[in-house]
Amino acid sequence: MKWYKFFNWISLILHMLASAAGYFLIEAISRHSFTKAWEYMTGRPLVFAYNTLLIFTTTLIVYLFRRRCFFRVLVAIFWLALGIINGVLLTTRVTPFTGPDLHLITDAMKLAKRYLPAAGVVAVVILFVIFLLLLLWLFIKGPKYKGRLKYRYNIPLVLAGCLAFAGVTHLALEKRVLSNYFGNIAFAYEDYGYPYCLATTIFNTGISCPRDYSESEIKRIQRTEENLPETKEGEYPNILFLQLESFFDPTLVNYLNISEDPIPTFRSLMEEYSSGYFKVPSVGAGTANTEFEAITGMSMHYFGPGEYPYKSILTETTCESVPYVLKELGYSTHAVHNHEANFYGRKSVFPNLGFDTFTSEEYMPQENQKNELGWVKDSILTDEILKCLDSTEGPDYVYTISVQGHGAYPEEPILEEPQITVTGAATEEKNYQWEYYVNQIREMDDFIKELVQALSEYPEDVVLVMYGDHLPTMGLTVEDLDNKYLFQTEYVIWDNFGLEKQDENLAAYQVAAQVMDQIGIHEGTILRYHQARRNTKNYQVDLETLQYDLLYGERYAYDGENPFKRTKMRLGLYDVTLDSLQLVSSLDYTYYIRGTNFTPSSQIQINGEWYDTVYVNPTTLMITGRELLDFDRIAVIQRSNSSTRKALSKSYDRACYAVQEGNKWNLSEGNE
Repeated sequence: MKWYKFFNWISLILHMLASAAGYFLIEAISRHSFTKAWEYMTGRPLVFAYNTLLIFTTTLIVYLFRRRCFFRVLVAIFWLALGIINGVLLTTRVTPFTGPDLHLITDAMKLAKRYLPAAGVVAVVILFVIFLLLLLWLFIKGPKYKGRLKYRYNIPLVLAGCLAFAGVTHLALEKRVLSNYFGNIAFAYEDYGYPYCLATTIFNTGISCPRDYSESEIKRIQRTEENLPETKEGEYPNILFLQLESFFDPTLVNYLNISEDPIPTFRSLMEEYSSGYFKVPSVGAGTANTEFEAITGMSMHYFGPGEYPYKSILTETTCESVPYVLKELGYSTHAVHNHEANFYGRKSVFPNLGFDTFTSEEYMPQENQKNELGWVKDSILTDEILKCLDSTEGPDYVYTISVQGHGAYPEEPILEEPQITVTGAATEEKNYQWEYYVNQIREMDDFIKELVQALSEYPEDVVLVMYGDHLPTMGLTVEDLDNKYLFQTEYVIWDNFGLEKQDENLAAYQVAAQVMDQIGIHEGTILRYHQARRNTKNYQVDLETLQYDLLYGERYAYDGENPFKRTKMRLGLYDVTLDSLQLVSSLDYTYYIRGTNFTPSSQIQINGEWYDTVYVNPTTLMITGRELLDFDRIAVIQRSNSSTRKALSKSYDRACYAVQEGNKWNLSEGNE
């Protein structure tokens, strides 16, 4: 037997061994540790074998070509590159590389600049060119299979391998070796392996078409809502939602010893007002998905594993939501978040959810006080919420997303004099993490106290719904919790006009309908559905069908049309004005720029070029080192606080020119 024929006979075995070795290397890169990769392989051998089989199945394509060496190298580079991308991303963020991240590949330089220094970008480009040249050489000069290509055998072989893999996947899901629902995408990657999770987030997205989906089925579902009362007429209260980052009751952790109650205000409010457990769609991460459920009334359970609608369907279309429903009743709708506007793509997504304004960290005027990890403290939000209420004459809907409790939590003591001390965790490092966390949520609880006090004195009716978005990233198990459930925080519905206390457990996608029901609002397809059908037969089945129709189907519920138009959302509540310039020093050309509504994210642009800008206060900015001349075009730009530093909005959007009057320069408006 010739050597190439012998190699061909054993090549399948070699492919499997190479796939196993390659997969082990991928997990080692992703986990940043060969030891952790070994523990994963030995601890979850069936999952490891499944992912090895997935990679092996992709190698079968080489049997359709004569240049098998070239295609083997190409497949190996493909998988190794995915492993390296994930490993690099996990050095700077908690979320691994997922399907929605693929859109970044079309902007590779931006991605490289974000995660690599300038020298690293150059090195990557050079290595990429070298790789391309080597691949070209291998394609031209590399060895070829000497035998005869027998497609009548090889094509059935590849097809049989794919069918066998599909069967193994079905069996693995049936036997719960794998899961098709990810409560925490980062944990899922650790439990089920990088190749499977990445493939799932790429190919299993959206909501599958239900078997009985039809116009008559949608009309049947809608008929079940006919017994709801009409929406009451008259004045409506302001409706505020406050989503608290990683906020829950740590006294539910049965092994912790906490020196004092970290959430006394929240606990007191739960005893006096409507409250209960709050079911959320994720653990340890996934803020945007809890947010999506609370704003839209839709359940994440029917979407793809680990999917973020903010990064998928909501980038393409508008979606029925509480803001859209309330706008029909005369409400103004606002979003507030003390973090950057582009986080989770909110700047682009919120107009598709019906928000009129979005006040992010970049539009908050004072110097933001930050905690030890650099997250803006939640105390800044009280004034921003009140500003939203004061900005209009009619009722307001304000959805506020907090950030102070965000992880990852430090494994060393970084609090100089912690108000609350914690013991009882398995290691000293875990005690430090818990101690940092409980002191953060104690400050968040103080913020809640301040906000409730301010709203209790507000001259209009207000409903305030408060809840945690998910449990903190602490590796908790159901055995660690007194309530024995990981997908659960707590909520309270406070008001200043005497709503009846109604204690019950709610899911995030049910809470808006519950609040609307209490104040007499019965509008919106999804909200009405929850009000009429919660706790009834086939509630979840019909909810899935309805969600599919509204987002992916024929929109029979809307008579075939999407009635929701993307809003022209304003970033920030008020325009920035640019009024005058003042020459402070002619030696170094220092100028004061006078105006209104400046923030630390405001930056001066002169003739289209950025200039280093010092924020002095909400009415004053300062620039140095450039002499201003007549007819210079000056603008103030709000720049993103993210690493990209993109322009969010041009606060002063008309051309200006300066006219000198002593040391003061007046600005006259010109045409843009």
